[in-house]
Amino acid sequence: MDTLSFRTVSANKTTVNKEWVVIDATDAVLGRLASVVAKTLRGKYKANYTPHVDCGDNVIVINASKIRLTGNKWTGREHLRHTGYPGGQRMETPATIFAKSPGRLIEKAVKGMLPKNSLGHALLRNLRVYAGAEHGQEAQQPKVIDLNSIK
Repeated sequence: MDTLSFRTVSANKTTVNKEWVVIDATDAVLGRLASVVAKTLRGKYKANYTPHVDCGDNVIVINASKIRLTGNKWTGREHLRHTGYPGGQRMETPATIFAKSPGRLIEKAVKGMLPKNSLGHALLRNLRVYAGAEHGQEAQQPKVIDLNSIK
């Protein structure tokens, strides 16, 4: 057996096959939805997954205003942010973030599951979150992913 015939193929920007997918967030639990979205953005389900390359798909999340949080997480959790000024630390609950923009809650959850480097920032640009059922990417002909079929 010739051991030189076995080659590890690493994906790069030119060989990656990126698709568009739609995920419906109706009655989905936030953390479970975010983990599926992060895995799809990263491309971990693909056979040619390469950790240092953006080989994931472009993800469209619709109906972000219909997500669920279990237990007392709407008011019991606190998200910290900072204005950049001295004494500018602010705390927000998921309920206040959701009231301002339902999509931001999903974006924050997915951002926390991506790498904290330039690749993670590039992957986050492949995410589109819409509060309603309509989205502006019909021209890309996205395929629909059912959350219940993914394990």
